[in-house]
Amino acid sequence: MEQHSLRSPRGAKRARKRIGRGAGSGTGTYSGRGIKGQRARGKVRPGFEGGQIPMVRRLPRLRGFHNPTRVEFQAVNLADLERRFDAGAAVDGEVLAAARLIDDPGAPYKILARGALSKALRVTAPRLSEAAKQAIAAAGGSFEELAPADRTPRNRVHRRQAEAGG
Repeated sequence: MEQHSLRSPRGAKRARKRIGRGAGSGTGTYSGRGIKGQRARGKVRPGFEGGQIPMVRRLPRLRGFHNPTRVEFQAVNLADLERRFDAGAAVDGEVLAAARLIDDPGAPYKILARGALSKALRVTAPRLSEAAKQAIAAAGGSFEELAPADRTPRNRVHRRQAEAGG
């Protein structure tokens, strides 16, 4: 067996088109490059626009970093809870969605401490701010945090500093 006779087990779907092998091949003469010009003669890098300012330089620059895995929490303030719910009410995603304070009962939301709370409520939320927890407890209510914020440092440098105690 020679190297040129090796074939893949499945094989190609069709034979490779051999461009520029004479007029009889059907792809001879100009070989699909047209007549004269830069693209007929040599390579032109992708994105090259003939010397005019290219698109990537014409557009304004988008600076910074966009985190594709970021989870966007909807904000629910204590003032909203004070206005919409009676004392002793149980507040969770279903109830907040029914009151139209959040879009979807399964969407992540966070209870924030903007406004005052004078009623005792039973609040169940994925996240609560520290000030909101204190305000709910001070009003005589209770809270349950379903998904507290993960504060573990992801960056190796920070992890090393945390392990070293710095």
